[in-house]
Amino acid sequence: MTLPGFDAAFREQLDLLLRWRRDVRHFRRDPLPEGTLEALVERACLAPSVGNSQPWRFVAVDSPGCRAAIRAEFEECNAAALAAQPEERQAAYAALKLAGLQEAPVHLAVFCDEQTRTGHGLGRATMPETLRASAMGAVLTLWLAARARGIGVGWVSILRAGRVAAILDVPGSWALTAYLCLGYPEREEETPELDRRGWQGRDPEAGRILRR
Repeated sequence: MTLPGFDAAFREQLDLLLRWRRDVRHFRRDPLPEGTLEALVERACLAPSVGNSQPWRFVAVDSPGCRAAIRAEFEECNAAALAAQPEERQAAYAALKLAGLQEAPVHLAVFCDEQTRTGHGLGRATMPETLRASAMGAVLTLWLAARARGIGVGWVSILRAGRVAAILDVPGSWALTAYLCLGYPEREEETPELDRRGWQGRDPEAGRILRR
């Protein structure tokens, strides 16, 4: 099979996709078309994984009870995070919208099965963290596939991983990688919200290449 030609026009579109991949917290409540989530998960499974282990596991959080428990967990963790902020930053923190849990039509929890036998342990004996990195690669792949379809994704990290696992009653070997909200954005923004709100702009050190 011949590799498709990725021309300059394709590369320009890819660059635009990467720039417009935003962490969305403001969602419309419109449901996603039937089969969309399944299609996105299918694309996520194209991500690379150490030893071809494919350790990602997906949980669609649909039940009102589970969603309410996740929202309560977020509120508790967020209150603790607010209290931990320096006094001079508390007002700025309180003004941020840090999750779209109430509005997003889709909640998706992504886990890493840390005891998977798939891949026979290849490549992770010396760096076991590559298993979780592989699951994170699936998250990013899903995120880009969603954005290419006009769907926004928000990563909710102000949650205790163990508590989320308990709420969703997943196997003990599953470690939470990301809790995602998916839906159509209320508005499109190229600049990250935390940058727009003055919380944190781009760090020039993050793109610096050291040469040895």
